[in-house]
Amino acid sequence: MKTKLLIEQHFHGCFGIDFNKASVDDVLYLSKEILKCGIGGIFPTLVTDTIQNTKHAISVIKEASKRQTPDMARILGIHLEGIFLNPEKKGIHNSEYFLKPTKENYKLIEDTSIKIVTLAPEFDEGLITYLSDKNIKIQAGHCMGGDLTGCTGVTHLFNAMSGITHRGESTALSSLISDNIYTEIIGDGVHVSDQALELTFKAKPEDKLILISDCLPITKSDLKAMIFAGEKVYYDGIKATSKGGTLAGSTTLLPDIIKRLAKRNLFNPEYINNPYKYHNIDLEGYVEWDDAWNIIKVIKK
Repeated sequence: MKTKLLIEQHFHGCFGIDFNKASVDDVLYLSKEILKCGIGGIFPTLVTDTIQNTKHAISVIKEASKRQTPDMARILGIHLEGIFLNPEKKGIHNSEYFLKPTKENYKLIEDTSIKIVTLAPEFDEGLITYLSDKNIKIQAGHCMGGDLTGCTGVTHLFNAMSGITHRGESTALSSLISDNIYTEIIGDGVHVSDQALELTFKAKPEDKLILISDCLPITKSDLKAMIFAGEKVYYDGIKATSKGGTLAGSTTLLPDIIKRLAKRNLFNPEYINNPYKYHNIDLEGYVEWDDAWNIIKVIKK
């Protein structure tokens, strides 16, 4: 079977490389290696950091995008996950550096390379309108609010957000019942149970689901521990958590998630096409898979 090249719109690195700390050569190496995994387009995702460090990471990724060669996964833009989040749902992020979602605060790190911003909509003070006017994808995440007005998507459904409730609003519930909201979900079997995945796949229109890995730099490396988002994260072979047990990002790349879902009859090939429609982009090339969803060939034109 052939599909389009995969697009990864939410991941923090792999092969031991952290986008928040990477050099230009690191980003180029990662983008070359990840293409071999069938991923043809990437949105390097930045966690919360100081303004200075965030601006430096953005400049590194921008420079790397200028130096890319055809044998690399194309850098499609930056996903800014950090800074404008709710401390009550901070996850692994360092809330010391959180700022209110205002136009003025965004301008401290603003750059045309930023294409996706995750924020807590309940704290919005004009940033949603500002980003919308610039055609930047606005995703509710690390938040508590159920009012998703102005948001185009939701970041890693169920994780670091108010969950399903039978009384009142919640982020997860609003995402599930809205047919217009694109919804990220991590299908690694750790961040979301298979029953919750099945519920999501039944509730959401198939063209509004975006599979992501949210994978950590520890993925596809020999590392068993590393500093991520300013905190030491430990990998036990299945999941990565802080010393206190907070679950960090996943340790599974997108093609491995697809294979896992397919084994459980939870995968729809349409999901591969959805990021193309969400971002209105195209990549020339394809991935060839065998019947067990192992990659046979990757062609990028």
